[in-house]
Amino acid sequence: MENELKTKEPLSSKKIVILGGSSGLGLAAAKAAVKEGASVVIVSSNPNRLSAALELLSDKSTGFSVDLSNEENIKNLFNQIGNFDHLIYTAGENINMSMIDNMDIEESKNFFMIRFWGVIAAIKYGKKYLNKGGSITLMSGSFGERPATGYSMGASICGAMNALTRAMAVELAPIRVNNIAAGVIKTNLWDNLSEEDRLGFYKYIEDSSLLKRVGEPEDIAQAFLYLIKQPHVTGQSLVIDGGAVLV
Repeated sequence: MENELKTKEPLSSKKIVILGGSSGLGLAAAKAAVKEGASVVIVSSNPNRLSAALELLSDKSTGFSVDLSNEENIKNLFNQIGNFDHLIYTAGENINMSMIDNMDIEESKNFFMIRFWGVIAAIKYGKKYLNKGGSITLMSGSFGERPATGYSMGASICGAMNALTRAMAVELAPIRVNNIAAGVIKTNLWDNLSEEDRLGFYKYIEDSSLLKRVGEPEDIAQAFLYLIKQPHVTGQSLVIDGGAVLV
């Protein structure tokens, strides 16, 4: 019976912290981790969304409402959480498409606040609480490998995260640091588009990608769990995009 339980719940003794865990890819990762027996701590800047997400998770799950654009908030957060096994960072606001001629540079700087500097602060203050054998998994996108017109900010952030992953893997070893470079996934990331434009965009991805479908949050959740459980991988950016970078 004990061996059977371990097979069904391979993460039963693990505590996983997910920054950005109240929606989208973070919530999908939290659900997948809970299903494998982990206790999960989700963090979101939106208290209503946080409460709704916690209702979907197990009673072993807890949450914190934190503004991740503030370094002191992140420091205090990890002091409250204490020791844990794995850190997943998916937090970030929607990035608007903009051609370089129309770009508001000051506004564009803000896109790096949570997606890049928030990650830096989370690593800085969270790493000392990681248990032996722990890992950090970050989030970028396939635009870092194959940019699209108008997505210069998105491509820049993705490229920065890919490089940061390699640098942190070297600096923090033997802590494992990896990254998921996701393609187009059906999440609220695309809510800034009108419904017509969003459906048209999804149709384009379906028609042009090798696997002929748009990614689902569960696809990325499984990638997070793979990187958490794979003990001999570090410094890697795992592309999950249905083969989009190849065509």
